[in-house]
Amino acid sequence: MEHTLLSMASSIFSSLLLLLFLSCATNFTPVTSSEQGNDYLISCRLAPHFPVEKQSHFRFYWHDILSGPNPTAVQVVQTPETIKSSTLFGAVVMIDDALTTRPDVNSKLVGRAQGLYTGAGLKKIEFLVAMNFVFTDGKYNGSTIAIFGHDEVLAPVREMPIVGGSGLFRFARGYVEARTYSVDWKTGDAVVQYDVFVNHY
Repeated sequence: MEHTLLSMASSIFSSLLLLLFLSCATNFTPVTSSEQGNDYLISCRLAPHFPVEKQSHFRFYWHDILSGPNPTAVQVVQTPETIKSSTLFGAVVMIDDALTTRPDVNSKLVGRAQGLYTGAGLKKIEFLVAMNFVFTDGKYNGSTIAIFGHDEVLAPVREMPIVGGSGLFRFARGYVEARTYSVDWKTGDAVVQYDVFVNHY
C-alpha cells in the first residue's frame, strides 16, 4: 500500500513538473512586430521569472534640433565658465524632441522626448539626461517612459537606466542604448538612435 502511494505521488509530481516546463516554454514565445501591428516594436515577450511582466524592445530616432526658426532644444542656462568650456560644462538645455520610426525627421512620429540635458563633464562632453519618452501613437498614446542617466556623447554606445513610467508603462524598469546616427557640428543638430529595453506589465 505504501509503495503504491509513493508511486502515485511520484507520478503526480512528475506531471506537475512537466506542466510547469510547458508553461514556461510557452511564456518565452516571442511576438513579432507584425503581430503587434507596430513597425517600431522589435519584440515583446514575457520576461524571465516574471510570468505577468513583459519585456519590450522599441527603436526610435531622437531628433535634437538647436538651429533654425523652430528649434526643439533650447539652452536655458549658461555660466561664464560654460562659454569658455570645450565640453559645455554648466549648460542646461530643455528639449521637446521628435521620436520617429526612421532617421528621417519626416518619417512616422510616435512620440516626443521631453526634459533636459546638462553639461556635467569637465574634461569630456558628458551630459546628465533627465527626460520622458511621451508616446503619441497607437495603443501607447499617452503613456510615458522616464529616463535618467549619464550620456558620454562621443562614446559609440551610451547606456542609461529607465527609472519608471506611466500608463501602459506603469512600474516600468529597464535601460536604453543611445547611438549617434548623425550630427552637424556647426549647428549642434543631431539624430540619435535609441533602443529601449523595458520591462512592463
